[in-house]
Amino acid sequence: MIMHRIKSFDISYYPGCSMATTAQESNLSLLEMFNKIGFNLIELEDWNCCGSTSAHSIDSELALDLAVRNLFLAPPDRPLLVACPNCILRLRYAHLVLKKNELKRRKYENEWGTSYNTDLNILHFFDLLENINLLHFSDKGIKKLQGLRFVSYYGCMLSRPNALQYEKDYYGLMEKILRSLGGEALSWPFKSRCCGTFLSVAKPDIITPIVNKIIQGAMDAGADCIVTACAMCHLNLEVRCSLKNPVPTIHFSELLSLALGDSKYESWFPRHLVDPRPMLKSKGLIR
Repeated sequence: MIMHRIKSFDISYYPGCSMATTAQESNLSLLEMFNKIGFNLIELEDWNCCGSTSAHSIDSELALDLAVRNLFLAPPDRPLLVACPNCILRLRYAHLVLKKNELKRRKYENEWGTSYNTDLNILHFFDLLENINLLHFSDKGIKKLQGLRFVSYYGCMLSRPNALQYEKDYYGLMEKILRSLGGEALSWPFKSRCCGTFLSVAKPDIITPIVNKIIQGAMDAGADCIVTACAMCHLNLEVRCSLKNPVPTIHFSELLSLALGDSKYESWFPRHLVDPRPMLKSKGLIR
């Protein structure tokens, strides 16, 4: 089913730590993009870290506590949208535990003083986009990404752990959507290669060659840019690259906002370490 127009629809939103800090540009463009197509994202009040950093490897119970608290903050009468691949895995895993383990669910219900909605719908933002023809929301139906050659970088976190093995596979969605808006998707072998984010601070000498290989792969493919699905991957690709004149790495939400005619890109593109504006101007995509 292709959705052409959407009435304004409220949906809960969990940004997570990266989107609220180092990837504010992704957060801003995501909010603008969804507002353009009729979704009003309502941020959870007093949300906390989902436990996706060191917590889940050091203390699994603490990591579960962190994720569960966010789920109990979510209003039960509307879906909960998540943008970060790390966060979606932690929150969906916590939801699975609450749904399957009655003892744990009762424990948390007693702790938070309310019942838990085991039918809570936790969505990755890709879920909302896959059945929408975004070209219908672009100014006059113009394919504004015409001439842009890109490679899609999903990273490894969208590869599901065993506990979530039956969750949806999103690979190919960015290519499909950006093609519909005029972009040209190029083939390359790194779209799900791990960028080494969690070792970036502790082992930069190991991570820099990995990042360089990924970005060089995009350049060898002839790409104008790398399009990311993960805010932490985006940060790592920018911070740890030591190549001269690397291609820019752009958040998926930024390109979608641009394609839908959003003129607020000066609010987020200047935050990039590798400025994408010269490339976008050379393609006639921005002024």
